[in-house]
Amino acid sequence: MSLFGKDPRNEVRAIRRKTLNMILESSRSSFPNEFGALLRSKEGVIHELVLLPGTISGSRHAIFQLHMMPIDFSIVGTVHSHPSPNFSPSEADLDFFRRYGRIHIVTSYPFEEVDWAAYDLNGEEMELEVVD
Repeated sequence: MSLFGKDPRNEVRAIRRKTLNMILESSRSSFPNEFGALLRSKEGVIHELVLLPGTISGSRHAIFQLHMMPIDFSIVGTVHSHPSPNFSPSEADLDFFRRYGRIHIVTSYPFEEVDWAAYDLNGEEMELEVVD
């Protein structure tokens, strides 16, 4: 069983522009290390980041301390950055996606508005509308 909520009333379909901008700025600020956080959704829209205490960031990894995750069914997945221009998930990312969450966002250098993609738990790219 996943630690992330599976409420069918909360199928993720969009992300708030200000949340996406925060993700991209956090990715930029963490460069050359990876940035990582959890995604919180309300009524199908990702609206907030949850930073886990003890998350370890390096040039090739972001290690989440999942035992620090709050019991919160509004958390639907994760976000992390790649310090390269490639936002395709790695094999380690795909393994993580299958075990934790329903939606995962990966950003890539130079962390502009087009430098990200959303993936489902199987690593398939999915559409995520950006809303104000």
